[in-house]
Amino acid sequence: MKRILLAGSTGYLGVYIAKELQQRSCFFRAIARNPEKLKKNNIEVNEMLKAELTDPDSIKECCKGIDIVISTVGITQQKDGLTYMDVDYQANMNLLKEAQKSGVKKFIYVSVLNGKKLRNLKICEAKELFVEQLKQSEIDYCIVRPNGFFSDMSEFFNMAKKGRIYLFGKGKLKANPIHGEDLATFCVDAIDKPDKEVEIGGPETLTQNEIASIAFDILGTRPKITYIPDWIRIAILKLVRLLTGSKVYGPVEFFMTVMAMDMLAPEYGKHKLKEYFTHLNSPNA
Repeated sequence: MKRILLAGSTGYLGVYIAKELQQRSCFFRAIARNPEKLKKNNIEVNEMLKAELTDPDSIKECCKGIDIVISTVGITQQKDGLTYMDVDYQANMNLLKEAQKSGVKKFIYVSVLNGKKLRNLKICEAKELFVEQLKQSEIDYCIVRPNGFFSDMSEFFNMAKKGRIYLFGKGKLKANPIHGEDLATFCVDAIDKPDKEVEIGGPETLTQNEIASIAFDILGTRPKITYIPDWIRIAILKLVRLLTGSKVYGPVEFFMTVMAMDMLAPEYGKHKLKEYFTHLNSPNA
């Protein structure tokens, strides 16, 4: 049986991967700053390492006896004084160095769709810098490139709850975001597959107008959509960059950029966005 190390185990995707590993009765060691988050999700790990990936001393020999590393490590919002370079790049580099020392056979890393094209964005710059280092290492690897999580689509639902959704252009841009559970299945399957770099999305391709309509339909309210010209989006980006630091600008920059382009990847999985919005609308969400 392969022994797996899961890094980023308490994040949105990491929790789903942990559940998938548990369901398959895989041996896995989890690295987490806050192990309690796994217990709250009823996840039992074979071995738990409480550590900070940004601190190389705290993860010494974390890969000892490990065959496969799966890393979902990254930040969507900069906090605790850490930058994208600190986490998306350096934390993963710290992990890669430990993997190399311990003779890990394969390293699976979850990046982002169109990362190379979007390298001018702070978050993608850090991720792609690590991807380059991973490719140059002697470890077998698989880079998984999802085009967006269902959790990212919460912004549409939250706007709909407030009564109006704002879209750039005419709302005709398309995406097929993927549920964390489906992506987790794909990542664990990648352990035994030869693919080096894979793009992946959810099972249904929707325009932004269609995503907005689903949100309003679940809420039972009349659709109200305001379309924002692209020149305003560009102006906002310039203004935010001028007036704020990278902690604020980074997430805004990424969101407003991907919202202005098609984010399409090969369709995979079973979960539909309507199910997710229905869950968000439930009393227990």
